Amino acid sequence: MVSTHDEAQALRPLTLAWVSRHLEVGERIVRTEVLHGGITAEMRRLTVGTRDGGTRDLVLRSFAAPFSVEHAEDRLNREAGALTLLTGTGVPAPGLVAVDPTAAHCEYPSLLMTHLAGRTVLADEGLQARVPPLARQLVEIHAVRPAERPRKYVTLTTADTVVVPKGVDAAAWAAAIDMLRRPAPSYEGRFLHRDFHPGNVPFDVPPSRPAGARITGVVDWTAASWGPADLDVAHCSTNLALLHGPAWGLRFAEAYEEAGGVPAAAASERLYWRVRDGLACSEEVRLVAQPWREAGRTELTTQVVEERLDAYVTALMDALG
Repeated sequence: MVSTHDEAQALRPLTLAWVSRHLEVGERIVRTEVLHGGITAEMRRLTVGTRDGGTRDLVLRSFAAPFSVEHAEDRLNREAGALTLLTGTGVPAPGLVAVDPTAAHCEYPSLLMTHLAGRTVLADEGLQARVPPLARQLVEIHAVRPAERPRKYVTLTTADTVVVPKGVDAAAWAAAIDMLRRPAPSYEGRFLHRDFHPGNVPFDVPPSRPAGARITGVVDWTAASWGPADLDVAHCSTNLALLHGPAWGLRFAEAYEEAGGVPAAAASERLYWRVRDGLACSEEVRLVAQPWREAGRTELTTQVVEERLDAYVTALMDALG
């Protein structure tokens, strides 16, 4: 995410008081940074001055207008539950500090968590080296066995809500949309991140050796769910296809299996989830492309992303024969 500096007083009064109650004795907020790049919430990095003269960082998520306040309670409860579950599992996720899902204490529903080192990497350079660790990380997430299952996954896209871009392969899109009218395949449930993609996986990238990038964590667990592993694979595949080209979307599914992931047995079932996620992205191309441009990928205009989406959906339908 891109950050801009701001004073601690810029935090809303009730939120500042709430955060301060969850600091150690003698600590105080010395700086805040607004983090840009997200879509559904307001994010801030809080630098906290410690008693020994050092600093540590926290992250504050707030569902403030014009974000999705309507679903804030559910999203924050999901994230709090996921962060608690992941403690000690080996999956590198932020630590939960506090949560106020109904804005009982803050101006808006909020969650406070530890800050992870590293940065998101959206550049084409070094991608070949980043895909395998992304796949291995997703396999590790799917290996988590929660004592209590999170809520079942949600897919909002229907055959009637797909937005068909102009100039696409009409036959391929018609066939793809028709797939949404079929019942979803049966599946063996797994713990899902549900929004796993490069923008939510910070890396430590050595300046002199981009190919040596190492994952430092996985963030944004507000949609943590229970469902088919293929759905997480599909979502990351779509994002890679739009960020870097359709071939990388196809490559990620292969990398997931190479890393030990277990997708659906039938190729048609695996493709169902990949097609479904690709079509879901058709409804929010503008929302997806804008944060990428803000992060430096200025060439990813809405038109370019739509063209890549068309090529990816067409490639998937070609694979069905």
